[in-house]
Amino acid sequence: MRGRAIAAVVGTTLAWAGIYIVADLIVDSIDPISMSLLRWGPAAIVLLVLAQLVERPDWRAVLREWPKLLLLGCLGMAGFSTLLLEGLRHTTAVSSSIIGAAGPVLIAVLAAIFLRQRLGWRMVVGLVLSVFGVLLVVTQGSFSTLLEIGINVGDIWIILATLCWTAYALLGRLQAGIPVITSTAVQAALGSIVLGVIVSFTGLQLPKDALSWTGIAYLALIGSALALGLWTYGLRTLTPAAAGILLNLTPLFTVALALILGDAVGVWEALGGVVILAGVVLGTLPARRSPVSNTVP
Repeated sequence: MRGRAIAAVVGTTLAWAGIYIVADLIVDSIDPISMSLLRWGPAAIVLLVLAQLVERPDWRAVLREWPKLLLLGCLGMAGFSTLLLEGLRHTTAVSSSIIGAAGPVLIAVLAAIFLRQRLGWRMVVGLVLSVFGVLLVVTQGSFSTLLEIGINVGDIWIILATLCWTAYALLGRLQAGIPVITSTAVQAALGSIVLGVIVSFTGLQLPKDALSWTGIAYLALIGSALALGLWTYGLRTLTPAAAGILLNLTPLFTVALALILGDAVGVWEALGGVVILAGVVLGTLPARRSPVSNTVP
């Protein structure tokens, strides 16, 4: 069960790595709110159909939990997606990667504080190693780069997006008892409704070319429907801290995808990737003694 959960979250990070590459190609042609709606609207339809075919849930019982699912939809779908896309329009890759790397650490620390989940030495060392690996990749081994990066509007948006996702990860167990696909589908649907209300005031901007439509299709079907289903499944077994540390695979997969597409990858990317993998493996190893319960007290 734990192995499947880890594989699910790793699959999520691979799908999200593709989002950075795809969004970079189309983010200047569509406003973030419209892109988020076009991303989550179709994803919600796919997930709702899949939920009915696979899980056949008691929809009345599910809808009684709508306040919790609405909160999760606003945080994980509408909030995080829009804030991230807005940030990518203004900030550099270095800034966004460094700020995003703080997410798993924040998840682990807040889980320890609010969910009373202990951080063993493996998790602590794994977190440090994985973040260090991310910094190696984005700074090319020159940590003086950090001193040259100032806070701009884009950085603020990325910080808000990171906080939004942290809250989503910590509150993810509000959906306990609801089938995995069903929960994700309802969150996506409610998040889309919120985005639709906003777009009714701001105006909907549609893609103008085939590349943009293809990018939207990827964001909706792979980066959203598939990725969130895998993420939700993973959180049912893994602690927020364990799932959070796996998120550090995203920049590693991003580099790998860039390499496949023909971009050059240097020694610092390779070294950083090894360090990230070491941190992830160490941080997700099962404890020798009885594991701490994953149930929220």
